[in-house]
Amino acid sequence: MTTLIIGGTGFIGRRLVPLLAARGEEIVCMDINPQTADYSGLGKQVRVLRGDISQFDDLMGVMATVKPNRVINLAYYISSDMPPRVAFKLNILGMDNCFEAARLAGCNRVVYASSVAVSGEQKHYGERIVTEEDFRHGHVQYAMHKIFNEWQAQDYHEKHGMEITTIRPANVTGPDKIFGSVDHVFCITNPARGKPVKFPYKDTMRCPVHVDEMAEIFARVVMKDKPEHPIYNSGGHTISLGDLADLVREFLPDAQISFDKETGGKELSGNYLIDNSKLVTEFGMQYRPYRERVLQIINAVRAEEGQPPIQDR
Repeated sequence: MTTLIIGGTGFIGRRLVPLLAARGEEIVCMDINPQTADYSGLGKQVRVLRGDISQFDDLMGVMATVKPNRVINLAYYISSDMPPRVAFKLNILGMDNCFEAARLAGCNRVVYASSVAVSGEQKHYGERIVTEEDFRHGHVQYAMHKIFNEWQAQDYHEKHGMEITTIRPANVTGPDKIFGSVDHVFCITNPARGKPVKFPYKDTMRCPVHVDEMAEIFARVVMKDKPEHPIYNSGGHTISLGDLADLVREFLPDAQISFDKETGGKELSGNYLIDNSKLVTEFGMQYRPYRERVLQIINAVRAEEGQPPIQDR
């Protein structure tokens, strides 16, 4: 079987490719920046091609050549600050190009990344867990684009019978994440580099999920031809930035993490109470304790800095 991963040399893609290769998949990555990952250790099992998903001819050419059995789309701008036309071309037109090119190439199995951003702020739901069926309150650029992606996926399913699965990652975290929701990342990586970091509110809430686990989710979901549900929340570990700072200080006592205010961030926080029971029940996903992931990120950064790893107490 051949899996085409669009955006396959990016943050999640770099972890996903080896997972699918270990499952025996032939993998083709199409990315506008193909040089950002090195898959030479996987030999002929992985091919990397340059292509721009916002250009339909680029994508259709790859689809026609590769004839994939499955497609994963990880190409998107994870921001709401992009110029409208630029964001539209990648997030809206690019996603539709993915669906349409897959349809024309005879590939009915598509998995793509939506986002927890579609839910908007947690305050819309109160202090309760949010499910995939709840109303989507997202209102910023990125959230609105993902909401439309979800509608478009449903439309392709209903009109063309395509098996398109939506995965909504929460706050994906890892040592090399630098775009999108990154305060929960910088709260770990800056102190690991010996740098101070400051945030507006101590009570800002996040729901981090490690990028290794996010890649495993995509691998498990795409390998199933007919999942039981069209949309899956990734969920994660609910935590405030203040509690995360305390956790970091357990490993780095001298960490310089400060906040402008004690309160005020919780009411501004995105969805952080998330029901991922569908993913857990159907695909058996279990997350490692977040404390372990924090230490993993710290030690990954220290390795880059030439520093010895820290042992857990």
